[in-house]
Amino acid sequence: MKKLIRPILLGLLAILVVIQFFRPTKNQAQDTGPYDISTRYAVPDDVQAILKVACNDCHSNHTVYPWYAEIQPVAWWIADHVEEGKHHLDFSSFTQLPIAVQNHKFEEVIEVIKENEMPMQAYTLIHRDAALGDLQKKALMEWAQQMMDTLRATYPADSLVMKRRR
Repeated sequence: MKKLIRPILLGLLAILVVIQFFRPTKNQAQDTGPYDISTRYAVPDDVQAILKVACNDCHSNHTVYPWYAEIQPVAWWIADHVEEGKHHLDFSSFTQLPIAVQNHKFEEVIEVIKENEMPMQAYTLIHRDAALGDLQKKALMEWAQQMMDTLRATYPADSLVMKRRR
């Protein structure tokens, strides 16, 4: 049994070393793109600060990577997590969405904050500054509601309703 442990450990070590050379693409844009939420919607400084700390790592093209994101397989896990987060809500491509979907995304922002689903507890355990206080939650929800009100005042009601898929 002892003769097997050493080759297994050496094999695992070799695998860990080799996978360090296979890295996912980082999710970091240098500037705000043409479809960023801020290109169409007013994002007050206080809301922008909250989004930067609590949301943008997973929901924009501006992920700030911690030191441990350089180690495989952690980098793959983080890349997958960011990809999934952007699939649900991507502030960097927000204005490419149809108006009804944008309206629905603002609705979802309010819902997930109200239900304490976002930011995810797994994220705030490591990134303590991303945990939202009551005032921050209120600011985000009021902002999202204001954006929905702006859409409601700008577009016909039927254009803000999500069409059912057949």
